[in-house]
Amino acid sequence: MAHDPAVAEAADSKPCAAYLLGLADDAMVYAQRLAEWMTNAPQIEEDMALGNLALDLLGQARALYPYIGSLDGTGRGEDDFAMQRSERDWRNVHLVEQERGDFADEMARLLWFSAYQVELHTALTGSTDEVVAGVAGKALKEVRYHLDHASLWVVRLGDGTEESHRRMQAALERVQPYLPELFDDDEASVGAAGRGVGVLPSSLRDAAVNRVASVLEQATLSMPEPSKWRSRGGRAGIHSKPMGYLLAELQHIARSYPGAAW
Repeated sequence: MAHDPAVAEAADSKPCAAYLLGLADDAMVYAQRLAEWMTNAPQIEEDMALGNLALDLLGQARALYPYIGSLDGTGRGEDDFAMQRSERDWRNVHLVEQERGDFADEMARLLWFSAYQVELHTALTGSTDEVVAGVAGKALKEVRYHLDHASLWVVRLGDGTEESHRRMQAALERVQPYLPELFDDDEASVGAAGRGVGVLPSSLRDAAVNRVASVLEQATLSMPEPSKWRSRGGRAGIHSKPMGYLLAELQHIARSYPGAAW
């Protein structure tokens, strides 16, 4: 049978598409969660700040979705990925889909996710794929600010009153079970890393933990012990209960008026 270069190239690009879909879905879902803080944050300035962080993450997802559609051969665009997929087709980690808790919960989640993203996009600026490297270069500037923003609040709450310290420490404990999943290597990440396009999540763990540990030390907070239960399966499309409700709200208009132009 004759070797078809086009078929070989398409097969070679699918692991990279699957890997990038996980990153894009992380950003898209967390953008939706952060946007829920509009009018709910403790001060007006924070409403705007978290809204802007959500827009940064939305931009990261939008930059990747059309490229993923070209890699996987489907030709899907950003609206197809964001609005037309069912829950089992999403590849985000469980951390970003969890319901909005109190403000301390959000700062704990944002601190960890931003520390992870700083290491991720720092590594991806060296990707052999020019599109991935370009998206990472822009995203890195944004997520460094996200990390600074979360760090300031964690220190402010942790080293504040007795009540704010207690609630910030409790928030770190609640977030902890969802953290190991960020650094799990799966088939897609191994394939993308092997091609020089992506990076193994496990290789980011130590640096991300060190970043968070430095913030917690300033905040007089303790790093939580590993929990007996931890989340799994997000990269394989297995999600927690909040995900279905999130998608129902995110996709309601697009699914109610199929084919509408925005």
